[in-house]
Amino acid sequence: MEIAQRPSTPGLAARPTANPGANPAESALADAGAALDQAAGTTPAPAPLRRGLSNLDAPLQNDVSGAQQAIDFLEQSAAQLRALKSDLAAKLATRQMRDGQVEQRVRQFTDTWRNRSQASGGTLDAQLNYSNEPAVQRFTVRGMTLANLRNGARETLAISLGGGTAGLRSVHLTPGLGDAEIVARFDQALAPAGVRVSVNKDGELVFSAPESAWPALRESLAVQGSGIRFPAGQLNRLKAEAEVPVVMPESWGTSDIEAMRATLQQVTQALAHVEAALAKVRQELAMAAQRAKIDLPEIEVAGMGQMAEVFANVANEPGYGALVSLTSALVGINRDRVVSLLRLS
Repeated sequence: MEIAQRPSTPGLAARPTANPGANPAESALADAGAALDQAAGTTPAPAPLRRGLSNLDAPLQNDVSGAQQAIDFLEQSAAQLRALKSDLAAKLATRQMRDGQVEQRVRQFTDTWRNRSQASGGTLDAQLNYSNEPAVQRFTVRGMTLANLRNGARETLAISLGGGTAGLRSVHLTPGLGDAEIVARFDQALAPAGVRVSVNKDGELVFSAPESAWPALRESLAVQGSGIRFPAGQLNRLKAEAEVPVVMPESWGTSDIEAMRATLQQVTQALAHVEAALAKVRQELAMAAQRAKIDLPEIEVAGMGQMAEVFANVANEPGYGALVSLTSALVGINRDRVVSLLRLS
């Protein structure tokens, strides 16, 4: 998924007067500029300062930061997989290596993969799909197929997505509904609870929910019908099957030669998936960098020069006021935003 382009935020305000609610760096620069103008006995024409480091488009910063987190995780994963692949190949070729090294490599990557959501800032799901939105878990539910849902008389399904009546959602099914309408009714009913619905090529409804909500949802999912498509009476628990992750290190074995051969094949496939995902995220980061260059055109470089000139002039002015202006302005510059700009270069 591409990083969505967002509108830019306004830049620094014109500096003849200070704004009490402004960023400390902006106020300091405005005050410093006004003091210099007054000392020179002139009234300058308005010359607004352009955006500086502290006012870089915040949504774009988040996009860049998210992409960088995903890249860091994928690069770490790729390095561990390459090392594991090399060790497995060496051991299968009967080369000498200390006992337990391959097993330790497997455990290391397993721990890394389990920490995927946190390490990537929630930008990578279990399929290594990248998105600026929080990662989701896709799953299917036994009995929720178009073949089962399109047939039968009128029925209202009560679907429980959590404990108590607050988690109940109703879906009304009638004879003659088309497949697209069935999917739409489920999606409209469950969307307020954060669950979206689509359909796969096998005619199964595919549900998606935030990864953080998946454990509780898996344990509480239930349905009540009127005995046509689903049983009447009390809510009946539904079995939800999570989409199989693209990488499953828990299944990798090293107990014997055959197990290591199978693991080597799976590690090779996992490395290919990780490298493909890494290439895509790098492309997304490059696109974000390009948009940042558009958002910071050449005219804003002049604004940065103006800002630097004000700093230099204030630094040459004796007195406590100049010191306050400089230190306030420096405190107002956020380190993370400076790092984000340096990464874009």
